[in-house]
Amino acid sequence: MRGKVRRGEIRGGGVTFDKAAEQFLKEFIALTAGERSPVYVQGHQDRLRVHLRPFFGKKELTEITPGMVQDYRIHRMTSRKHPQTGEPMRPAKNTLHQEIVCLRQVLKCANRHGWLAYLPDLSAPFRASGKVSHRGWFSLEEYNQLWRATQKRAKNPPKPRWRRSCEQLHDYVLLMANTGLRPDEAARLQFRDVTVVMDEATEERILEIEVRGKRGTGYCKSMPGAVIPFERLRSRLRPMIEEDEDGETPSGRSESASADMVKPKPTDLLFDSSHRELLKTVLEEEKLKFDREGNRRTAYSLRHTYICLRLMEGADIYQIAKNCRTSVEMIEKYYAIHLKNTLDAAAINVRKSKAKKPTRLTTKEK
Repeated sequence: MRGKVRRGEIRGGGVTFDKAAEQFLKEFIALTAGERSPVYVQGHQDRLRVHLRPFFGKKELTEITPGMVQDYRIHRMTSRKHPQTGEPMRPAKNTLHQEIVCLRQVLKCANRHGWLAYLPDLSAPFRASGKVSHRGWFSLEEYNQLWRATQKRAKNPPKPRWRRSCEQLHDYVLLMANTGLRPDEAARLQFRDVTVVMDEATEERILEIEVRGKRGTGYCKSMPGAVIPFERLRSRLRPMIEEDEDGETPSGRSESASADMVKPKPTDLLFDSSHRELLKTVLEEEKLKFDREGNRRTAYSLRHTYICLRLMEGADIYQIAKNCRTSVEMIEKYYAIHLKNTLDAAAINVRKSKAKKPTRLTTKEK
């Protein structure tokens, strides 16, 4: 018995982290069904399985102290080594933050069941004050360079069988930069969600989009530049059935007969595949993968580009926030903080008027 105590096999009889994690997952999966994204739920399951339970699993809940949580952070920073250089592969800041969030939720679950008297301090020591940095975006010149590159690739794809993917990417870039949609919103977009209308105020054709995404259902009115890409997407047929050597489909129908059957339906997605890898390739070829601050550009940067270009043209920030389904505070904090035209030089360069010296009358005037 004394040997087991020394080896840590016998403790005070408290509940272990493994049991609390199992109880948390049982509650979390049952109570968040239909309210949380399945991807988010699966993410918590993976964090517990891969990282948290191997480190804390056999520990009693009372043994999890702020010092042990700090040891976990050090473990995550140093445990993985690069296979070639041998240097530590540090996880992203947000990755580690999500793991600590998952750990806190497990401990809260234990506290609710009376297995843990109080929650330990999980805050990260030595943390510098966070710098608000804007997200990667494309200036007007860089955006023009991007869409011209995708247009060139759409007209002359590297391989003939890549033509449709290159054309889809070109329309994807134009549509995203003229609507401000999030990538996940664009991925859910169906043809029935988009309507081409004549805007009464501007007398231009625009898109009215019913958006389903991060903030539920919302609405968006596009720039006129989004109409032609949408019409190309609507007129472009879905992938044709593979032909055999005789130029016929496996079912025996000719190409023209098959074309009538594969026209887009109202419930079809505008973008039936992901363009992440192809967009990444184009950005690398055009030397646009990173901005001057080192921020990585992705498909989300097209949303940032839309917001910044609209603000630079003098659009009302409140209307932009409504159209992008976000808040004015978010735009001011993450999108518009680096735009020089948000500063009013006339209001900044205010000078007091100099007091006029009293005039003296001459002898003749007197």
